[in-house]
Amino acid sequence: MQQENLVIIGSGPAGWTAGIYAARANLNPLLLAGLMPGGLLMQTSEVENFPGFPKGINGFELMDNMQQQAERFQTRVEYDVAEVVRLTDGGKHYIKTAGGLEIEAKAVIISTGASPRWLGIPSEAKYRNHGVSACATCDGAFYKDVPVIVVGGGDSAMEEALFLTRFASKVYVVHRRHELRASRIMAERAMQHPKIEFVWDSVVDEITGDDSVRAVRVKNLLTNDLREIPCEGVFAALGHVPNTELFKEYLPLDEKGYIVLSGATSHTGLKGVFAAGDCADPHYRQAITAAAMGCRAAIDAERYLAE
Repeated sequence: MQQENLVIIGSGPAGWTAGIYAARANLNPLLLAGLMPGGLLMQTSEVENFPGFPKGINGFELMDNMQQQAERFQTRVEYDVAEVVRLTDGGKHYIKTAGGLEIEAKAVIISTGASPRWLGIPSEAKYRNHGVSACATCDGAFYKDVPVIVVGGGDSAMEEALFLTRFASKVYVVHRRHELRASRIMAERAMQHPKIEFVWDSVVDEITGDDSVRAVRVKNLLTNDLREIPCEGVFAALGHVPNTELFKEYLPLDEKGYIVLSGATSHTGLKGVFAAGDCADPHYRQAITAAAMGCRAAIDAERYLAE
């Protein structure tokens, strides 16, 4: 059984930042980076809103830089996935990885992120990062003066649609029902905006294009009629699924599965277990806020271990 002071589960901005801070505090952290470290930013071609990069930076490069910085301070990285955990209140925490590593840790930082809900059609995967996105805040500025489509009917879809009106020439909102799930105020804002057009009772049947998206074929669920809408961007705004299934037996989660934190801290419902990033953030889900939460978790873990 491998004995550890601190184990960070998950990479991405939260995990790598936690590694930087924890290693600098001489906690000798072990970071389980997963098989594809870096989180959702590894799938983002250009990040323009992370401070310090006035010309923007490739998502892969940003995550690689963070990893190098964490490793510079001797964060130890295992390219492995936590498969079994047993968390206790203030006691040692057990982790078994897919690769067979068994660990007992005095403290754990969970930074497993969240996964976007996608449409689930083959052409969506083909054009991901070539016109298909799940984050308007991340990618909206690339669609200046061209039409785009948002798929969804909740508050997040309305927020995405309204945000995209700052750039796009027109925003089509495709929703499978004839009424929105969004809150009344968000629905009214979207429906009153001159750039937004709703495509009701419909789903995306296929995304077409060449090197990038050029159009979307939409199917009306009541009539089965097909309609082609020219566009250059498709935004799946169907919400996110936090990657917290592994911890639900031990930690309080909200109704959507996000880890519940204590106030403005990284403390979970168990002493010695901390959380950071998108797995505990249903509101912002940005690289910069995830990094800040990783910093917070490392400082909280350092103070806990000192006690």
